[in-house]
This record gives sequence, structure tokens and C-alpha cells, in this order.
Amino acid sequence: QLQLVESGGGLVQPEGSLRLACTASGSISDSYTIAWFRQAPGKEREGVSCILIPSGNTDYADSVEGRFTISRDDAKNTVYLQMNSLKPEDTAVYYCAAGGNRLYPFSAYDYDYWGQGTQVTVSS
Repeated sequence: QLQLVESGGGLVQPEGSLRLACTASGSISDSYTIAWFRQAPGKEREGVSCILIPSGNTDYADSVEGRFTISRDDAKNTVYLQMNSLKPEDTAVYYCAAGGNRLYPFSAYDYDYWGQGTQVTVSS
């Protein structure tokens, strides 16, 4: 059984930065994708970024391309999401997930494991 715990959320001003962390306990399969999703009030959950195990290939939603960077530290079993130039529209609960479908990495339904989420609020 894989457990995921997110951390690093908080309140930040527009154009500020935050780094989210997703720490896994348990075994991460070599067929997994680790992804970050977010969900704002009244909106559907959307994929933000993902990283493939073991290749390290990454993908980003158009809305965050160039501002967010996903990375992983295998020694710490942790995946990070560095978020720069944050905008009010980035405000959401951010979730990490493991599993996925490599053809459709931002399909939330294909992920087997989810963290509890961490709130990110971008506001002046």
C-alpha cells in the first residue's frame, strides 16, 4: 500500500513562489506516474504536472508551463512542485497522486493513490 503526504502549501502574494512536496511511504512501482492535480472551489480537478518513473520525463498543463517545475528526489522518496510567478487563479487545493495512464497522464480517474491535499492561496 502506498501512502502520499503533501506539504508546503500556504498563503503567498501574486508573483510569489512556493514549493510543494509529496512524500511517499511504501513502494513506488516503475510503471507509475507521479502527478500533481489541483481543484479550486466549484471547479473540476485538473492535472498540473507529472513525472514518469523511472525515466523522469515530465509534462505540464499549458496554464503552468514555464512557471512550475516538477522534480524528484529518489533518496527521499519525494516529488516536488516548484511554483513561481504565482497568480490568483493558481489558488486551489493541490493533490499528489500515483499510478496513472501514460497515454493520458492528466486523467485523474486512472490514479490509484492520492494524498490528502494542501491548500495554496495566492492573494494580496
